[in-house]
Amino acid sequence: MTHSIAERIAEIRSQVPDSVRIVAVTKTVSADVIRIAYAAGIRDFGENRIQEAMEKQEQLQDLSDITWHLIGHIQTNKAIKAVQHFQWIHSVDSLKLAQRLDRLAEESGCQPQVCLQVKILSDPNKYGWSVSQLLDDLAELNQCQHIQIQGLMTIPPLGLNDSETLNVFEQTRQLAQKIQQQRWSNLEIKELSMGMSGDYTLAIQAGATMIRPGQILFGARTT
Repeated sequence: MTHSIAERIAEIRSQVPDSVRIVAVTKTVSADVIRIAYAAGIRDFGENRIQEAMEKQEQLQDLSDITWHLIGHIQTNKAIKAVQHFQWIHSVDSLKLAQRLDRLAEESGCQPQVCLQVKILSDPNKYGWSVSQLLDDLAELNQCQHIQIQGLMTIPPLGLNDSETLNVFEQTRQLAQKIQQQRWSNLEIKELSMGMSGDYTLAIQAGATMIRPGQILFGARTT
């Protein structure tokens, strides 16, 4: 098992440009397996569930240079733990959540870096802003001074072909560029968190700066 995970990580690292950060998604993956990935050179780990992540963080305290990324939907009552336990939050999916995280960041003295989750195509199964909603909310998002808004995150709807998926990623990049050109004082939209195990090559082609592979590294999830 150690050998195969290390091999998979070596293979994906050889394919991915140095400029792209590999955030290994470790939902349902044990702390021991995270250690294997760490030994193979991974330093960024993505978790969907805050409680599960906190248990692993407790077991991995000796690996002090890990960066933890929260990529799952955040329930309101868990927002304080998101701020305190993650250096990156990719799944900021509404103005209300962004404002709540900003208040909590001020109170706790933490300054997480965040991505705004956007839906390029309408998708009832995903959280996030529509493009028009996000553009409407930029002025209020710009008032958030304690979270560091760094980029956009997107997840294409299921069932798209490669060219449709690539188009979603390219539109996300174009949206980021459009926001950057508006020169907001507190919005720095340079990061693009997009692409998972099945479509990360398309995401890189479209300009992703962070990809979120999981199954391709660790195998199918057990739960």
